[in-house]
Amino acid sequence: MGEPAHEAHSADEPAGWEAVVSSIGPKVRALRLSAGLTLQQLARAADVSTASVHKVERGDMVPTITTLLKIARALGTPIRYFVEEGDTEPLAVHTRFGEAIADGPVVLTGSAERFRALGTAARLAPGERRPGLRRPGELLVVVLAGEIEVTLGARSYTLGADQSLHFATDVEHELRNTGDEPADVVAVDVPAN
Repeated sequence: MGEPAHEAHSADEPAGWEAVVSSIGPKVRALRLSAGLTLQQLARAADVSTASVHKVERGDMVPTITTLLKIARALGTPIRYFVEEGDTEPLAVHTRFGEAIADGPVVLTGSAERFRALGTAARLAPGERRPGLRRPGELLVVVLAGEIEVTLGARSYTLGADQSLHFATDVEHELRNTGDEPADVVAVDVPAN
């Protein structure tokens, strides 16, 4: 009986897991930004410390399975998204989000390594606010149902079902459900180069 074979790596050749681990932070950050969440908001939603989220995003800390599960749930993303290897990425991503958006934002797009844009679908309760993070890039917001108000600096836009707004994210912005019913929204975030 022989021993199981082990894959050997030279000192110069990184193990496959290193690429997966180093991609977790950027994926968390991209999803958080596309959802318009601050570090504190994500930490609160995930029930982990703000410092932990910050360290994970910067790559200064490898999250435990428990922490990654909490963050994934808070971002409405399957945990497998964070640990998939880049070369298994499909050419296209087909998502059926249906009623899942009632439980939080649903990621509609592929990994940050393959695609620049990040799309999410979310249901905003009446009166709910989603502040956006001011940074270089752009955002396309499409309202599927309900009514929202998008505030860009001192200007506001009211959007109803089947309406959209495309804007640069280098200005303070916020989405707010101004109606009496939930609002279903798709947002496509494109970071600056």
